[in-house]
Amino acid sequence: MEDFRRTYLRLCKEGGVEPQESVVAQLQENRAAQGSRLDLSGQSLSADTCSVLARAFQKDTVFTEVSLSDCMLSEEGANMLLTGLFGNTTVKVLDLKGNNLRFKGAEVLGKLLARNKTLHRLVLEWNALGVWDEAFSLFCEGLASNSVLTQLDLRNNQINHHGAAELALALKRNNTVEVLDLRWNNIGLLGGRSLLEALQNNKSIVQLEMAGNNIPSDTLRALEQTIGHNSDRQSTLRESRSRTQVLSKEIHTLKEEKGRQFLSLMETIDRQREEMGRSSRCLFTFKSSMCSLNYSKKCSNSDYDVVMYRLQMTEAALALSEQKNHNMGELLTRVKAEKEEQRERQSRERKKEQEDTALREAKLFREIQNLTETNVQLRNKVEEVECRCKSQQQQIFELKQELTNSTAELKLRLAQAEDRLEAEKRRSKQALEDMDSLRQKEVELSKAKAACVTERAQAEEELGRMRAQVRQEEQEHVSSLEEKLRSVRSSLQEVQLHCSQQKQTISELQVKNSQLSIEMDGLRRRIEELQQELSGKDQEKVAEVSRVRVELQEQIGHLQAERTAQGGLKEKISALEREIKVLSSNHREALLDKESEMSSLLEKLRMKEAEIQRMREDEAHRASYLQSAILTYVQGSPLGHYSSPKK
Repeated sequence: MEDFRRTYLRLCKEGGVEPQESVVAQLQENRAAQGSRLDLSGQSLSADTCSVLARAFQKDTVFTEVSLSDCMLSEEGANMLLTGLFGNTTVKVLDLKGNNLRFKGAEVLGKLLARNKTLHRLVLEWNALGVWDEAFSLFCEGLASNSVLTQLDLRNNQINHHGAAELALALKRNNTVEVLDLRWNNIGLLGGRSLLEALQNNKSIVQLEMAGNNIPSDTLRALEQTIGHNSDRQSTLRESRSRTQVLSKEIHTLKEEKGRQFLSLMETIDRQREEMGRSSRCLFTFKSSMCSLNYSKKCSNSDYDVVMYRLQMTEAALALSEQKNHNMGELLTRVKAEKEEQRERQSRERKKEQEDTALREAKLFREIQNLTETNVQLRNKVEEVECRCKSQQQQIFELKQELTNSTAELKLRLAQAEDRLEAEKRRSKQALEDMDSLRQKEVELSKAKAACVTERAQAEEELGRMRAQVRQEEQEHVSSLEEKLRSVRSSLQEVQLHCSQQKQTISELQVKNSQLSIEMDGLRRRIEELQQELSGKDQEKVAEVSRVRVELQEQIGHLQAERTAQGGLKEKISALEREIKVLSSNHREALLDKESEMSSLLEKLRMKEAEIQRMREDEAHRASYLQSAILTYVQGSPLGHYSSPKK
């Protein structure tokens, strides 16, 4: 930390730039924290400060994580900072959240992804990279050529369906990005389809966030299914890699153990050969000594003791060689038992692997059968939906015809009702005119009242009757007209209600038709996806089966090589056993010969001792005779006479 702070201050002094106090204070806090993270979040970095930091980043620093979120970087400052990170080999995490990066920023980010070889995580949330299509295409080109980035955050970057298409092309070429966050953009249906098509080829992405992009639910489900398949594939790959590593380690340990056993066996064989050579040399020396004993029959007792000591030594060496031979046989039996156990363990592992491969093939076959069944069911559903859609279209056509007929009939009834209403109006007008004429006649009758009172009374009575009749007829006619008008109005309302109902049913049927068409499109896309998935499953199955076959063939080749090596070892062991048997038989024959020679020599020694004893006895008798003769001679001589009185 202190080195970076000093480097920053030195570069500011060399460039004639005033050090930014907030940056110096933050570097001081980082030095106190003693971490590998440089956090300049929320600092308003000027262009001069960015240039100095870029020059500092051009050298390898102690930082592995750099946070520059919400720094309000200008285009010039962002370009300088990102350019300074081109050749950096220590920074692995870069956070550029909320810096409003635009055209130039997207270009420089593309160059950074194309040149940098250590950046693993890049956060670009709350920027505007997707506004300019050309700049975002350059960013996507840099992402396509990158081979180390694993996590990319592009939330709230205003990415539309064109940007999603460029990103999909980049993901088809990139095989290292595992986590991609595209939430809260404007990707839409076309962009979702482009990403779905790209994920059919990309097998590395195991986590994809797509919320808030106006993508239909069926496309989101398809994306989730694809990501799930990728995660399952990654887990199976990790398991297979771990299994291969474990198997390779076991094979390596077995090879080392067999090598050690072979070396120890060769060492024991060499030691046995040396011991056999020493024993043969001892036997040769013993034979030579026995030959010398045969030639030197008049040896002393000390020579006999030496011969007996050597005989005991050879017997002890022979017993030791027999014990070593027995130990060698036990070692060979133990090695054979271990080899049998290894062979049985390898056969069990091979059977287990064959069972695992059979289970995997059965699982893949069941998945394929399930997919074919779901495909058939979806096709049946599509056919049913098409039949239902055709029947609903026929019903809609019939309802439209019925609606046109009913509207024509209602128009005709309405015209007839209007004609009747006009006729009734004319009739009522005529009745009113008749009443007016009757009133005029009444006036005339009132003028002629004085002339004929009787006629007046009669006329009044008749007029009252006529008035009552006219009023009654008029009331009846008006009530009938009102009733007809009400009936016409009710029929008109019914017709209007029927028309509104027909329109509503037509709109509902049209909505249902659009929904069914959307469902049909989704089902067709689902069928295409399932067909693609089925083809991918077939390819994966073929690849898995071929890989398993290759692995089995390799294991079979290794086992055959080991079997041949074990056969060679068995042949060597059998040859050594035969040599040991021949040598032991030779030893036994030599020992029998030596024992017979020893027995003959012992017999000869006993005979020699008897002769020596007889010779000693003879010498003793001779000495006694000589002594007695000397005594008798001495006693018979004159010296004996002189000497006898002294006695």
